Amino acid sequence: MAAITAPTLASETIGLIGSFEIRNTMLMAWLAMGVIIILALCTWRTRYREIPGRFQVLMEMIVGGLFDFFDSVVQDRALTRRFFPLVATIFLFLVLANWMGILPGVGSITIAGVHEGHPMMLPLLRSMNADVNMTLAIAVISVVMTQVFGIALLGVGPHLSKFFVAPWKDPIMSFVGILELIAEFAKIISFTFRLFGNIFAGEVLLVVIAFLVPYLAPLPFLGLEIFVGFIQGLVFALLTVVFLKIATVAHGEHARA
Repeated sequence: MAAITAPTLASETIGLIGSFEIRNTMLMAWLAMGVIIILALCTWRTRYREIPGRFQVLMEMIVGGLFDFFDSVVQDRALTRRFFPLVATIFLFLVLANWMGILPGVGSITIAGVHEGHPMMLPLLRSMNADVNMTLAIAVISVVMTQVFGIALLGVGPHLSKFFVAPWKDPIMSFVGILELIAEFAKIISFTFRLFGNIFAGEVLLVVIAFLVPYLAPLPFLGLEIFVGFIQGLVFALLTVVFLKIATVAHGEHARA
């Protein structure tokens, strides 16, 4: 059944596996992961031929272009190689999920269900990042991995000295360390609500435009959402790589910077 329904702030439960709830945004995330896995397997099956086909050339252009872009930010090829799997995966996953969120049927194909105790028609699929739980999960991964890389490359002591300084030794840096620690948690909030707010607002905009002026009027807004989906994924990955670079700078160098 197809219908235009107003999106809600909370994602909807469309099924259960035992007591585990399957949400429509979760289903979209699984589909996005499935597409990425299929593309990775197809790329692996090319065996990286010396004379590549069109598909291999496309994948090499995407991966090579992303690597060069992030390397221009990090300015250290060895560090870029360490960071690249994480930031490239975040970028590709977010952009793909954002673009899949505007495919025909997403948000309009509904099934009968119950949401917040009320029977209603629920969208089978919703844009993954229109659920704050999804954006929060990716934000936590980004910030936690920033700390992991900082500890791995600097050591536990030097990394933690950015946040914890004995106040009787250096009161000013002790206060600065507390601010740095608060900033790490602020990153999670910033990452989460920037991505969620932009994608959810786009979802609402498309529904409103499709309801008021159907068919041709939504087309320019679909183009805008494609652009916004790309930019949001790029900003998230770019900020992640910048924070990774900062986390791997020693305390003295970080202070001078």
